[in-house]
Amino acid sequence: MSSELGMEQVSDVAKVTPETLGNGASLEFELPDPEDDLIPEFEFQQQIDQAWQVCDRFDLQTDIWRGRILRTVRDREKRNSDGRGAGFLNWLKDREISKSQAYALIEVATSADTLLEGGFLEPDDVHQFSKRAFVETAQSAPEVQQLISDAARRGDRITRREVRQLSDDWTAVTSDLLPQQVKEKAADHTLPTRYLAPLVKEMQKLPTTHQVVLRDTVAETPDVDTIKQVTAEARYLAKYLEAAARVQALTNESLDLELALEEALRVGCLSATADLVSQASQLEQTAVKLFLTWKRLNSLSERVYLDSGQSTPHLRTLLSCLGTLSSEMIQTPLDDLGDRVVRLQIFPDEEEF
Repeated sequence: MSSELGMEQVSDVAKVTPETLGNGASLEFELPDPEDDLIPEFEFQQQIDQAWQVCDRFDLQTDIWRGRILRTVRDREKRNSDGRGAGFLNWLKDREISKSQAYALIEVATSADTLLEGGFLEPDDVHQFSKRAFVETAQSAPEVQQLISDAARRGDRITRREVRQLSDDWTAVTSDLLPQQVKEKAADHTLPTRYLAPLVKEMQKLPTTHQVVLRDTVAETPDVDTIKQVTAEARYLAKYLEAAARVQALTNESLDLELALEEALRVGCLSATADLVSQASQLEQTAVKLFLTWKRLNSLSERVYLDSGQSTPHLRTLLSCLGTLSSEMIQTPLDDLGDRVVRLQIFPDEEEF
């Protein structure tokens, strides 16, 4: 199915060789004179936009086929190699293509195949999309893909903005996390849907009990200010719950995380509490990483010390300089000036050392 995309256009694209481009046979269009004051600004911008869309269309079609080529090479190299992708990376290196560029093109090709195989796209419709809109369409819900493909068939220009608007509209009228009053306001356009999609996104991260409370709050006052406030609360709630689950220091039988959360809500410090727990999680992870790095540094220092000797005075000096980091009392300046020093003491497990 994927090979059908752009087959009619492939013949056109195939004509776009260096020779034809040099002759101006395929991509010739007139740009307005930027110094011509007689051209109205609206008309000037319209001509520029039309020229830009032509470039976008050729870019997207070309990227789809480049992505398919890259995917084919990657799969072939993966099949014939040890599975680590070294052959594909070497192939990219020979052609001066970065790994991120390659996988971005593969994503475009995969998006095209997804839309084709789902029956949401006709070969000619690809020209209606910008590249970023094309990828976002493939990542949207099937119902949203259908709405977008219908718009493309009508000849509408599909940009990222249109994809997001249609996605927000669909979320506003279908999500079970929104009360009926809000859905009705979204349907009659008295409540902008762009505020509702972020709310739903944040509420999806929460347990049902919290979802119910937030939905009831929105139902009581279904306006933009309430939507913004509840969205912020949902974001902080999700941040608090996610971080709290990772903090080992909070695994205390006497601590009730839900009650602590309720108290933070009651006194109005939910944001600070969420940040507090998040910072605690980061500190624990940093401490573990610091310890493992410190162990590795000690191991390497010992190896270099044993492999060196009196004939390597400079190497021994290097080891001596690093002693402030490899000893049990780590010392390092807080800034380039060295006026302030941070000291951290590590108590290694005696059985381990």
